[in-house]
Amino acid sequence: MAAPDLQEIHDFLISLAFRAGEIINNALPDTGGAGSKKNSADLVTEYDRAVELMISTSLKEKYPDYAFHGEETYDPAKPLTDAPTFIVDPIDGTVNFVHGFPCACVSLGFAVGRVPTVGVVYNPVTKNLYSAIRGRGAFLNREKRLPLKGGNVEPLSGLSNALISIEWGSDRSGANWETKVRTFEKLGQSKEDGGAMVRSMRSLGSAALNICAVAEGTLDLYWEGGCWAWDVCAGWAILAEAGGIMVDANPGGWETRLDGRKYLAVRGAPEAGQREIVEEFWSYVQGRLDY
Repeated sequence: MAAPDLQEIHDFLISLAFRAGEIINNALPDTGGAGSKKNSADLVTEYDRAVELMISTSLKEKYPDYAFHGEETYDPAKPLTDAPTFIVDPIDGTVNFVHGFPCACVSLGFAVGRVPTVGVVYNPVTKNLYSAIRGRGAFLNREKRLPLKGGNVEPLSGLSNALISIEWGSDRSGANWETKVRTFEKLGQSKEDGGAMVRSMRSLGSAALNICAVAEGTLDLYWEGGCWAWDVCAGWAILAEAGGIMVDANPGGWETRLDGRKYLAVRGAPEAGQREIVEEFWSYVQGRLDY
């Protein structure tokens, strides 16, 4: 098999992202009728499947030799392998999609050897397009190189000066939930009470957009457990090309797998500062996430 043409794949994924964006924009729910929140599960399922079908069909026609790993067609009996693989989330941020909150996107990744190699993330509401090819940089709207501050990137100076992103997730019980909630408390708590007292916390509701915000430098860190390879693959490729790093959400995990389901993303900065803030963050994680 010939080596993948990464530029061609990148450009084709962008074209698919724009086509998916048209489907998503035409599906944005109204305040009543068939698009009301009471029908949200059916709405999300219908458009998730429609977008993924369009993407998977197009990719299989153009690249029949490459594997496909998508949210809507995921089969636990067919785990991610080292083969060149398209890893796709047709609509990341489905709760936002249902509510009309403008943080939903199509996330299109390509991995080789389970390494995120090409990433395209497109928010059809804001028209923001994030993209990257391994070794060739990351960009916003194909023009602005990430991180947005370029050579003026501020050093990381501890959690007390950090804007971080967290997510509640859909599983609100059990040990993982307790770990998340206790960790959130420690992160926000005052230093006098033993907390990190981070500058503030955000929840964008989309793993891909959280990672892209870290890549562009508008967020400093993003901590998550429970999401999947299709949530993070494209964003991870973009983050890495913007000088950021991805480590395990659990303390001590400097190496994390694409399908590991536990992630801590850190924006581009001098390496020493990245390591210091990771270790500081890990010191406030209350327990271990187990997915």
